[in-house]
Amino acid sequence: MRTLTTTDELRSFCEEAAKHPYVTLDTEFLRERTYYSKLCLLQIAFPGGEENAALVDPLGADLSLAPLYDLFRNENVVKVFHAARQDLEIFWVDAGVFPKPLFDTQVAAMVCGFGEQVGYETLVRKICKQGLDKTSRFTDWSRRPLSDAQKTYALADVTHLRQIYEYLSRELQKTGRSHWVAEELQVLTDPATYDVQPEQAWRRVKTRTTSGRFLAVVRELAAFREEYAQSNNVPRNRVYKDDALVELASTKPRSVSDLGGSRLLLREARKGAIADGILQAVERGINCPADQIPQPDRSREKLQVNPALADLLRVLLKAKTETAGVAAKLIAPSSDLDAIAAGERDVPALSGWRQEVFGADALRLCEGRIALAAKGQTVQVVEL
Repeated sequence: MRTLTTTDELRSFCEEAAKHPYVTLDTEFLRERTYYSKLCLLQIAFPGGEENAALVDPLGADLSLAPLYDLFRNENVVKVFHAARQDLEIFWVDAGVFPKPLFDTQVAAMVCGFGEQVGYETLVRKICKQGLDKTSRFTDWSRRPLSDAQKTYALADVTHLRQIYEYLSRELQKTGRSHWVAEELQVLTDPATYDVQPEQAWRRVKTRTTSGRFLAVVRELAAFREEYAQSNNVPRNRVYKDDALVELASTKPRSVSDLGGSRLLLREARKGAIADGILQAVERGINCPADQIPQPDRSREKLQVNPALADLLRVLLKAKTETAGVAAKLIAPSSDLDAIAAGERDVPALSGWRQEVFGADALRLCEGRIALAAKGQTVQVVEL
């Protein structure tokens, strides 16, 4: 089993890979104890047999990923991943580079009718007609030496991926849906997808209170936590968890002794830099100018939803997705259907490839230009 441990070995492999139309890639990483993922292993393969696949050990002092990034920039070679988001984040944080062109087999499989967020193991079983040994899935990939079982498991993530890519690529060509996948992948190669802004972190915190002053404290506590976690490379929950954050926003501690009365705050957060940061964040939130107090998004609350039209849109969506062989949630969640029924038009389902499948007829239904009719086990669109 081929393992690359030096930059020269990686460069030689990438130069050979560059002679082929695509390469398949995967990573193994740890993130339980860090804010940013720690890359522990890289798997890469190009068309051919087992000899055209290799493991790359990035933990060795003699290996730089520069040759890999050169391959990423080579637009003559398609870079194939499965569920690429976390993999791409590693490369973006490390070197500010995205692999182009990119192909994600999870996205392609959804477009090809395999369901929503289909797993790699499922695709191996359905397309390659083989099973996978997943016993090494949750092992510690940072420990050396790697066992033969770990290496076999890791390499299978890119060798089967070659057959899966070729199958899905053919299906997309036959159905004319390649541009659907290209649209979906744009978000994966957008730096904003991986750029976490501390001042916006509060939007991920679930609260039951919508008081502006309360939310101002939540915003400052969430921003401090994000900044501290990023600068110290620790998970945000190791600073304090969401429930503790909400408790702090409610109790608004003003001193270290006040922090001692918290039920949910970790002991380590009641002293030192974290404690100081919490008290300063609470102070900023309490003293936030009125014109800078955050407001929850209530735009959807004010929508006047036509419930009958919303139900018709659900029927139309089910009919369209069954015909197209695409998961309904990939096109429009229930909240978007309600928005359309309330007159909203800035909805993803009404643009791009989703408009082709569903959006155009959804608008015609809203305008009374088509009706729906049951015929046997199917629902058909009827022109009016």
